[in-house]
Amino acid sequence: MTDESGGMRAYDVLVVGSANADLMVRVDRRPGAGETVLGTDLVESAGGKGANQAAAAARLGARTVLLARVGDDAYGELLLDAQRSAGTDVRHVRVEGGARTGTAMIVVGPDGDNAIVVSPGANARLSPDDVAAARPLFAASAVVCLQLEIPPETVRAAVASAGEAGARVVLNPSPVPDGLDPELLAAADPLVVNEHEARLLSGDAAGDAAGWARALRDRGARSVVVTLGGEGALALDGTAPEPVAVPGVVVRAVDTTGAGDAFTGALAAQLAGGAPLVEAARFAVRVGAASVTRPGAQSSYPTVAELPA
Repeated sequence: MTDESGGMRAYDVLVVGSANADLMVRVDRRPGAGETVLGTDLVESAGGKGANQAAAAARLGARTVLLARVGDDAYGELLLDAQRSAGTDVRHVRVEGGARTGTAMIVVGPDGDNAIVVSPGANARLSPDDVAAARPLFAASAVVCLQLEIPPETVRAAVASAGEAGARVVLNPSPVPDGLDPELLAAADPLVVNEHEARLLSGDAAGDAAGWARALRDRGARSVVVTLGGEGALALDGTAPEPVAVPGVVVRAVDTTGAGDAFTGALAAQLAGGAPLVEAARFAVRVGAASVTRPGAQSSYPTVAELPA
């Protein structure tokens, strides 16, 4: 994609967000309150919504750069190695001395669904000053991908820098907040939400996905994509009267961890390449479906050659 002056941008996707070590255990059933169950051996892998989206985009061939913070510990090295392996530029990942890398504790049930608790660690120290220091990255990137696992003031600073640079903002408001800052909503093109997030942010508990998409656009989002798990997605562009349904791909789910991030990273990569929103969503559905057929988050993300027909 070209910049406003007609020159080529150095990066397709800039991801500003979290990087976590995923600590995953499988169980025959998820425990209830006060209950202890036995699980499999603990598996440690690279995760975090920001790092996941960067890895997904990079594995698909997008020129991707990550702005994040990790600790100077073994998990930080794990995350950096995983990004390098995916093809992400990690020169702007800050290594925080004396801080622990963020961690996510994940319990995966027999159906592949998961429950996750995140300890932010170094992610909480990614600051507006880091964004200001990386301002040339925003001017060099076609799309800026954001989530909410980093401080809200840092997300706002990134949105402002993207606006100044004329970069497109893909916003995935997860973990879902009680309310979304109108400035963030107005920058989202698209706002990428799952059904739970769409319901809460639209304020329409009794509605359906199409209604939630329209409500979120009416509230200020430039465009909206609602992910529907195995059912695919809905894409509502800025000028379209109604959302377009994108059918899902039938696969056998092994682990859904990070599937939404695979979708969002793929969507951002396609938009950076100039694809229309609906076309980008169709491609992203395929990537998300492929990711659930293998365990883990980043380790499950496909290359273009690995995508099912």
